[in-house]
Amino acid sequence: MIVYIGYITLLLSFVCTIYSIFAARKYIKTKQIKWIDSSSHSAIAVWVLLTLSCMSLVYLLTHGHFEVEYVATVTNITMPSYLKVTALWGGQSGSLLFWSWLMSTYIAITMMRNWQHERDIQPHVITVSMLTLMFFIMLNLFIENPFKLLWIDSTERISSSIIRPPQSTVFTPEDGIGLNPLLRHPGMIIHPPMLYLGFVGFVIPYSFAIGALIVKRQDNMWIRITRRWTLVAWLFLSLGLLLGGRWAYDVLGWGGYWGWDPVEIAAFMPWLTGTAFLHSVIIQEKQEMFKRWNMILIILTYALVIFGTFLTRSGVLSSVHSFAQSSIGPLFFVFISLSFSTSLLLLLRGWNHLQTQKPLTSWMSREGFFLINNMLFMGILTACFWGTIYPLISEIFTGQKITVGPPYYERTTGPQFAALLLLMGIAPLVAWRISTVKRLGYLIWRPTIISLLIPLALILRGVTNLTALLSLWLATLVFCVTLYEFYRGALARQNSSEENFMQSLWELVEKNRRRYGGYIVHLGVVFISIGIIGIEMFQQETQKTISLNESINIGQYSLVYKNLSELPQNDGRFITKATLAIYKNDTFVTNIQPQRDYYIQNQQRMTIPDVYSTLESDLYVLLIDWKPIDTQQATFKIYLNPLINWVWVGGLLFIVGTLIAAWPDKRDDIILKLHSST
Repeated sequence: MIVYIGYITLLLSFVCTIYSIFAARKYIKTKQIKWIDSSSHSAIAVWVLLTLSCMSLVYLLTHGHFEVEYVATVTNITMPSYLKVTALWGGQSGSLLFWSWLMSTYIAITMMRNWQHERDIQPHVITVSMLTLMFFIMLNLFIENPFKLLWIDSTERISSSIIRPPQSTVFTPEDGIGLNPLLRHPGMIIHPPMLYLGFVGFVIPYSFAIGALIVKRQDNMWIRITRRWTLVAWLFLSLGLLLGGRWAYDVLGWGGYWGWDPVEIAAFMPWLTGTAFLHSVIIQEKQEMFKRWNMILIILTYALVIFGTFLTRSGVLSSVHSFAQSSIGPLFFVFISLSFSTSLLLLLRGWNHLQTQKPLTSWMSREGFFLINNMLFMGILTACFWGTIYPLISEIFTGQKITVGPPYYERTTGPQFAALLLLMGIAPLVAWRISTVKRLGYLIWRPTIISLLIPLALILRGVTNLTALLSLWLATLVFCVTLYEFYRGALARQNSSEENFMQSLWELVEKNRRRYGGYIVHLGVVFISIGIIGIEMFQQETQKTISLNESINIGQYSLVYKNLSELPQNDGRFITKATLAIYKNDTFVTNIQPQRDYYIQNQQRMTIPDVYSTLESDLYVLLIDWKPIDTQQATFKIYLNPLINWVWVGGLLFIVGTLIAAWPDKRDDIILKLHSST
């Protein structure tokens, strides 16, 4: 019964999306308010129906209904309850349903706003967003349906279908296969939802942008309306990438957090264009510039979101993150082609209406630096895109799928990331419209002198890696300039009021949330950069086979092998766990226990590292091999990862800064109402 509730609500949601699009188009022709209201209500109804469909599938997953093909594929009896819930997005068809539900949530919230002053673009916003949602529901309903039942016929042939095949009965396996062991991690609770929320969130600003293009609006209203939507989507996507890095660090057992995997890059590319868009819209709002450029950026972001989903779900590229080979790949390709070409046609049609009234007067200006910033983002995007599609191109022309590895990405993107850091340190000090080298020098000399103390101190400690010294200096320069901007602003406010310095600083941030929230995000970038520089340029590793009470040395640490145990678990695992004592400069610190998990049903092994963490470094230990009969010897691989935890500290600052920048401001609402009324 629950199966058919889930299926019918999914079917009805598809019908409602079609009706919502029809009613929106009807309003355009008739201008009768009842049609646009009906379209909006239908969009909200889609969310209600998809909620019921998701709840039905979660019930089936958590109650062991193995007669449902999807349940039998992604769960089993021994899996803990939280993993059974997260199995909703652990497989192809379930994740598509979850994706559709998240998108319907964004759309439903958007429909609840007051559209009185945006009636001209509302039907187009509904049409674009609901067409996207309809495509995903269609895939779910007709190709990757999570409610298919297992059937067995008289010849004992097992098939799957919603409708009962002739002379067949429902087949219920004794147990399911269960999630891939790589997905059996607490990160499964939060990483995919964050990533999906980031992806689908960009559908909203894209829909407003296309609506503004269609009606040929020349104002910045769509930018102002969608600013918070864009920030929220960007925050979720940023968190998804960071959490994915943490998950890889904890589970994959290779001592790092980012391997330039094709699917990692597929999620990173819309982040690049989304970040460029967030910077560029500031220029449009303040200077009435870059209107065409912003349209291009949001179209690219939307296209890359769909492209990234295509790479994840089509199976065209090999990746630990991607789903199995699926027949939905060609449909995705058609949808990407149609949506991108339609967007470009609309952009070309409205090109003259997006003409900028104010030309760029000087590259030595805030606008000029923002444009250079965007060009660098596009350069990194180009390198990433080419590296991702190169295996497909090589297969087409040579018959062999040739992949490019991390060295290619590091060589092509590293200098551009360094240039971005330099811009982050300079741009806040450059004036709008036009500035001078003399004024920039006057403002930057103090932060520059302070920032040079860090590489000087490192040189005195024996660091000779010039690339590392330059990179750390750039990160320190951005840090010093950002703090200097807080100091200058608070001091100016203190001098013009009776407030003390700390009160002035608080009021400064409170009244300029967008600007100073962005600066806090920049501080997060600094800390992330420091963490990346530390692990990329100073990582140490060693591997050794040792007997009981023997030790391995790395850096200042010595690890002594104490014992090894093999224990069966209630969740279908057989664990082999080693214990090592950590000594730093001959002083005992703690014990560490790396392990190997063997999933009996999947017949798959997982190497689970154990990590001793400080802000200075991580001691990352892996149990590689051992002798099952004679456990007197074991092989360990150890990484010493300097500064890696600053990546996660920077991630926290990302959250804080973005929340401050996106926090509702009454003055913004007043401006929005004034623009709407005019």
